Amino acid sequence: MMESNNQFINQFICGDSLTVMQSMPSESLDLVVTSPPYNLKNSTGNGMKENTKSGKWAGNALQKGYSHYNDNIPSEEYADWQHNCLVEMYRLIKNDGAIFYNHKWRVQNGLIQDRSDIIRDLPVRQIIIWRRKGGINFNPGYFLPTYEVIYLIPKPDFKLAPKANAYGDVWEFTQEMKNEHPAPFPVDLIERIIGSTHAQLILDPFMGSGTTAIAAKLLNRNFIGIEISPDYIELSKKRLTEALKKPRLF
Repeated sequence: MMESNNQFINQFICGDSLTVMQSMPSESLDLVVTSPPYNLKNSTGNGMKENTKSGKWAGNALQKGYSHYNDNIPSEEYADWQHNCLVEMYRLIKNDGAIFYNHKWRVQNGLIQDRSDIIRDLPVRQIIIWRRKGGINFNPGYFLPTYEVIYLIPKPDFKLAPKANAYGDVWEFTQEMKNEHPAPFPVDLIERIIGSTHAQLILDPFMGSGTTAIAAKLLNRNFIGIEISPDYIELSKKRLTEALKKPRLF
């Protein structure tokens, strides 16, 4: 195990998230902000199947899947993997740190998964609702899902930055549409999270297109990004460079 994260600061690391986290020192991070792949191609409730070539899912960005990851593993294996990732994230944060873990309540075999299969005994302090202003629903058995959930999983001494506790626990942010990644975060959402904390070093172990890195640097914080896809690493670097060139209004 490494003695410090210095070599990783403000870098995108191409590798398996769990393996890389296991090499990092305990209590060395202030914050983790992430949204993992949702295992959508294994779902029985959204109408998407592997290699769908016709119907409503055909041509959808998520149907094409992620670069270097198929998003289709057995449900129990997926839940174990994500729980193990969360345990590592929790080990890595300091005693005043926290994890903001974004996921989606899904219907599987006709019943809702509230992701307790992943969270298990981790100390959730709050659930934040992120209303996405839209979505896709090809299943006639339930209404269109329009929100995702962000689990706040803190260490005991975690506190929000001054005045941040005035935000409610339902946030509305428009999905980002101009992004090559099939499931991008809006930068404003991640800026809300990071800006609501005192965190100086933020990890995203599923960095995707680099949104957490962009939000961190726009707030003059540092980041560590882990991403299995070299394609998304290059996309992240490009987006970060472009974002830092744009003038800010504040």
